[in-house]
Amino acid sequence: MSHIQDIRELREHPRVSHLKDENASDKISRDQWYARSIEASKRVRWDIEKDVIRGRRFDTTYKFLPDGLSLADTFTTLSADEKRFVSQIQGRTYANVFGLVERFINAKVLELSHDHWFGNQVALEALVRFSDAELKHQALFRRIEAMVADVLPAGYRFDIDPDGVAQIVLGKSTWAVLALTLDIELFTQAHYRQSIDPDTQLSALFKDVFLYHWKEESQHAILDELEWVRHDAGLSAEKRDRAVDEFIELVAAVDGILQAQAKADAGYFAAACGRTVDDKEAQAIEAAFLEAYRWQYIHSGAQHPRFGKVLSGFITEKQGQRIQAALATLH
Repeated sequence: MSHIQDIRELREHPRVSHLKDENASDKISRDQWYARSIEASKRVRWDIEKDVIRGRRFDTTYKFLPDGLSLADTFTTLSADEKRFVSQIQGRTYANVFGLVERFINAKVLELSHDHWFGNQVALEALVRFSDAELKHQALFRRIEAMVADVLPAGYRFDIDPDGVAQIVLGKSTWAVLALTLDIELFTQAHYRQSIDPDTQLSALFKDVFLYHWKEESQHAILDELEWVRHDAGLSAEKRDRAVDEFIELVAAVDGILQAQAKADAGYFAAACGRTVDDKEAQAIEAAFLEAYRWQYIHSGAQHPRFGKVLSGFITEKQGQRIQAALATLH
């Protein structure tokens, strides 16, 4: 079985999301999922330089993000070359955003591993491997940021502190953080699917960033789901209801980051594109950046069928309506 087939089987198996509803024999099933995650981790493990970078540099004659992620068509006033530049700006922001979110994800995974220190050693190993991969992903995206900085014009800014964001996120309930984390892990799958569409103008190096990131994040999503199910089982209805509100608060906080970065990236584009951008066009460009970022980092995960299926197994209809109403405001 290929690495990709193996992960797809692990990711798509229908029983994972029903663990909380099964009888005592299903503790074996749960342990098997942790064990299979370990096996997948060993098989798909990759090295940043040897497997992803392979001595290459970014070529600015190519797009860094596919049109389905950059939402190139929404930048209606731009030429084809300018849309390519937009995709490169978004690719740089992609590296920085993932470096940011994986900071708090890793901290939460290490916290969750404490529950298994003196019990399920298979689960503990799976989470330790998860943490190890997240540290590597942070290093990958730092490497990508530095490489993109070498080929794009000066003036780009990403002023958001990953540690500060992590402290805010981790101040929320574990249920809310795991909800946000699963959303993030699942949208990497949507991003990978977009990246493998035939597009001769898409950077082969960035395609490999999507591929190798996806290989490990796919099995991380399984662990997120297992831990979310385990944690949810110990919550009262009152605590879960509060956690739903905290999840909504976290999504709003992510959107605040995206709004700030959309503004910064639109300003960077206007300063570096080589022509005059008037106020009206500048506002349209900023709005298009924000629409793209909301799709990339919120909606592509929230609309993933698996996320809806797992979430709906925990919450009431009214709680679901609260979440949908909050998401509907982000358009």
